Amino acid sequence: MSASGGPAPVGALRSMVPSVFLPAMVFEIGNGAVAPIVAITALELGASPGVAGFLVALLGLGQLAGDVPAGSLAAWIGDRRAMVVAGSLSIAAMLGCLLAPSLVLFGVCLFVLGGCNATFYLARQSYLTEVAPVGLRARAMSMLGGSHRVGLFIGPFVGAAVIAMTSVHGAYAVAIVTGALTVLLLVVVPDIETAAPPRRPPVGSGARDGRGLMETLRAHRRLLGTLGVAVLGVGAARAARQVVLPLWAAHLGLDAAQTSIVFGIAGAVDMALFYPSGKVMDGYGRLAVAVPSMLILGAATAVLPLTGEIVGLTALAMVMSFGNGIGSGIIMTLGADTAPPDNRLRFLSMWRLMSDTGNALGPVVVSVIAAAWALSAGIVAVGGIGILAAAGLARWAPRYSPFATRAMVLAQRAGTP
Repeated sequence: MSASGGPAPVGALRSMVPSVFLPAMVFEIGNGAVAPIVAITALELGASPGVAGFLVALLGLGQLAGDVPAGSLAAWIGDRRAMVVAGSLSIAAMLGCLLAPSLVLFGVCLFVLGGCNATFYLARQSYLTEVAPVGLRARAMSMLGGSHRVGLFIGPFVGAAVIAMTSVHGAYAVAIVTGALTVLLLVVVPDIETAAPPRRPPVGSGARDGRGLMETLRAHRRLLGTLGVAVLGVGAARAARQVVLPLWAAHLGLDAAQTSIVFGIAGAVDMALFYPSGKVMDGYGRLAVAVPSMLILGAATAVLPLTGEIVGLTALAMVMSFGNGIGSGIIMTLGADTAPPDNRLRFLSMWRLMSDTGNALGPVVVSVIAAAWALSAGIVAVGGIGILAAAGLARWAPRYSPFATRAMVLAQRAGTP
C-alpha cells in the first residue's frame, strides 16, 4: 500500500495490464511487423523512393483524418467498442495490403489503417487519463507508450521470421493474426474496477456534434497554437524515423529481412526505457525527458546519411531509439496534464490531431525533399524539426502543464499554487 492508503504504484499499474496495456501491445506487434516493409512493398509495386515515402505518409494522413471522428465514435459507443471496431477494420485493411495489386489500392488500405490506429489510441488514452492517479500519470502513460514499443520491438522479429519462411508479404499475415487476437482480448477481458466509473459526455452536451469540436478549438486555441505546435514537431520527428530508416537501408542495399533486424535491435533500446522515462517525469517534471529526447532524436536523424553500411546504420538507429525511448509517453502525458476534466475526450482528440499532423508531415517532408533534391537532404530536414521541437517544449510546456519542471511537481505535491 502507498502512504495514502491506495495501491502501491507497481500494484496499481499491474492491475491495468490485462485491459489496457496487453491489447495495446498485441495490436502494435502487427504494426511492428509491417512497419519495415511498407516502403519496400511500395518499391516492389513500382514506386520511386519519393512516392514510397508518400505512401508511408498515408498511414499518418489516415490517422490525422481519423482523430476527430475517433473522438466522436468513442464518446458515442464507448472506448472498448470503438477499439473493437478499429481492430476489426484493421484486419480488413491489412488483408488489402497483402493482396493489393496496385499502388492506389495499397495506398487506400494504408489510409484506412491510419484511421484505425487513431481510434484505437485515442480510446485507450482517454480511459487511462480518467483512471490513472495523478501521481502515477506519467508512468501510466509511459507504460501505455511502452506497450506500443514492446509490440514494435517484437513485431519486426516475428515479421522477419515469417518473411524468411514465405515472402515479404508474410508480415501482413502476422498483422492480420495480431489484429484478431486484439479484438478477442477486448471482448473477453473486462476493464479495471474503479471507485468512480469514467465520465461520459451526456447526450446533447456537444460531444457528439460539430459544436463540441469548435467550442474546444476556440477555448484552447492559444495552447494548441504554441505547445500544440511543439507537439506537432515531436510527432514529425518520430514518424519520420519510421520511414527514413527503411529508405536509407534500401539505399544501402539491405534486403527486407536485414531491415527488419535493424528495426528490431533499435526497438530493444526503445522498449527498455519506457518505465524509467515515466518515473523521471513523475518525479522531476515532464521537461526532464522531453527536451533531451528531442535533441538526441533530432541530432541522430540529421547525421543518418553519414552511415554507409549495416553496422553504422544499426548503431545510429539505436541512438535514435534511445532519444525516442526516453520520451516515451510524453505527448500523452502532456495531453493528460492539460485536458479539461469536463471535456476530456474532445480535447484529447484535438491534442492527438496536433500530434498526428506531425506524424503525417514528417514522412511528407522526407518524400517531398527527396523527390525535389535528395533523400539525404530530406533526412537532415526532419532532424532539424526534432531540434526545433525541443526548443518549443522548453518554452511552452511550463506555461500549460502543472508538472513541467521539478519545482512545479514539488509545488503540486505540497498543495501550493
